[in-house]
Amino acid sequence: MKTRKREKGINERARSLRQGDNMAEAILWNELKAKRLGGYKFVRQMPIGPYFADFVCRSRKLVVELDGSQHADSAYDRRRDEIMRAQGYSVIRFWSADLSKDIAGVCETILAALDGELREDTLALDLRFVFAKAHEKSEGSPE
Repeated sequence: MKTRKREKGINERARSLRQGDNMAEAILWNELKAKRLGGYKFVRQMPIGPYFADFVCRSRKLVVELDGSQHADSAYDRRRDEIMRAQGYSVIRFWSADLSKDIAGVCETILAALDGELREDTLALDLRFVFAKAHEKSEGSPE
């Protein structure tokens, strides 16, 4: 298996982000890890460009971000989304508070994005999905 050489400190930064005390991320990770959600494999705190994505399904090129209230209408997050989109990733954002209220709904929405049921940019009070138009659904297993 080929490993990609990364800049010094990238792995350490990702590891420290994974070990942070964000309860909402820990709850969602419990639903995503070990291919529990529809058989799709996710990783945590994956570097994409200069940023670290909360969760990524590499085979479907989907980034899942959990945001606190400090992210409301954030120009910084819009820039992040555009950079990830330029790398071929679709980005879906949820509010951390919504996860605690309706984890099943969050998981169903993630599955809809993974299964290609979301095909255009979507903005709502409780959701932001930025579709990578160049992204094509790959053949084969959901891994």
